[in-house]
Amino acid sequence: MTFSGRERDLAVLTGQWRKVVDGSAASRGRAVVVTGRRRVGKSRLVQEFVDRLGAPAVVFQATRGRHPASERADLAETVAACDLPDQGQVVGLAATDWNQALRLLALALPADTASVVVLDEVPWLMAEDPEFEGALQTVWDRHLSQKPVLVILVGSDLSMMQSLQSHERAFFGRAATMTVEPLHLADVAHATALAGPDAVDAWLTTGGFPEIVASWPRGCSWEEFVRQSLADPLSPLLVSAQLTLLGEFPGPSVSRRVLEAIGAGERTFATVAAAASPDQGLTSGTLAPVLQTLQTRRAIAVDLPLSTANDTRNRRYRIADPYLRFWLAFGADMVALAERGRPDLALARVERSWAAWRGRAVEPLVRMSLERLLPDDQWPQVMTVGGWWNRQNNPEVDLVGADRAGRHLGFVGSVKWHQTQPFDHHDLAQLLRDAPRVPGTTPQTPVVAVSRNGAEPGLPLAACWTPDDLVGAWR
Repeated sequence: MTFSGRERDLAVLTGQWRKVVDGSAASRGRAVVVTGRRRVGKSRLVQEFVDRLGAPAVVFQATRGRHPASERADLAETVAACDLPDQGQVVGLAATDWNQALRLLALALPADTASVVVLDEVPWLMAEDPEFEGALQTVWDRHLSQKPVLVILVGSDLSMMQSLQSHERAFFGRAATMTVEPLHLADVAHATALAGPDAVDAWLTTGGFPEIVASWPRGCSWEEFVRQSLADPLSPLLVSAQLTLLGEFPGPSVSRRVLEAIGAGERTFATVAAAASPDQGLTSGTLAPVLQTLQTRRAIAVDLPLSTANDTRNRRYRIADPYLRFWLAFGADMVALAERGRPDLALARVERSWAAWRGRAVEPLVRMSLERLLPDDQWPQVMTVGGWWNRQNNPEVDLVGADRAGRHLGFVGSVKWHQTQPFDHHDLAQLLRDAPRVPGTTPQTPVVAVSRNGAEPGLPLAACWTPDDLVGAWR
């Protein structure tokens, strides 16, 4: 697979490497915890970093459910076969516990040449042997931190990787943390050779997941890509989400039902509870911790209305990952029809609901993009961009720009993502009717728009951002 994008992530890792090379850190060695959701490209990123670096390195990937003794033996064999200058010292040696295994690794590391160690899928090592974490801390303190080495610990289980760094755990304070996100909008635009609204469609569909983005032929339209993907039941567009869900929710569970309810479009606590358990609904005591866990695992995001009035009760839930959001909305039907050999029916099913789904799905991307563009000379105080709604969702205002404390509103606005129609005077009239309902607005509060097709000439908008502006925000 061709590697594309990730320049910022590579720069972060390179910065840690330079601290090892020039000895500018508190200890000679540096440790970095690299985490992120499954299939986001963590292992590929780290391997690309190692390949570009060209420094002595050892890369070890754990195997889920494997016996610790077998993992230790595999690590010893990996070290003995790598290109570390001193690897010959450990050839033929064995380890009866993780302390010994990691000391063998430290023994193979050169004392006068900077090197890299990658331990991939660390949560699997932690799960199979509770002694691993303590051994890592001991060997790091006594041996690894004394050598010029960059140790990269990779893992997809967000809760376990976070616990590795929590203050009550053995390895606390010994590593920097880096979260790998999916490819951003500009990276997707570059990889697919698409611009403006077509690039946005590609990002909303693939979520920036490298495997899916790589399957998108350069310059291919959204409709043609979906058609090609639906014609292949094993295409990344159809399969990736199933693998992710099986990895994170391997069996039927309340969490899976809640996730599917939110993916189907339910946004409030009450409607999620009803949809996740149609017969009797979920009690607050059951649903609240499930939502919290899903949020901690970054499967869902929680939005609050933004205004000068603090409102922490009027939460709205959404799937955090745009690709998983796409798959939960269309995936079950797509997979079933594709497996029946009827991709034409699957495409028609997606196309019927695509415009309406896209109109809401694009809103979080718009807000994130504007937060990258702002503050600027026009709105020097705007540090956060959200939306506003009341309990009845009538009205809903798509865009509210505010200072970080939420005490001053810079603008209110609307997002219109019609296929061909620009933001027009009807859209403006609706915005002007709804805007005064947002606490903190005045008659002088500027109104703005974000539109797939620009705005009708002559409208009194303080700004109108286009898809090209959104793509540019990520460059």
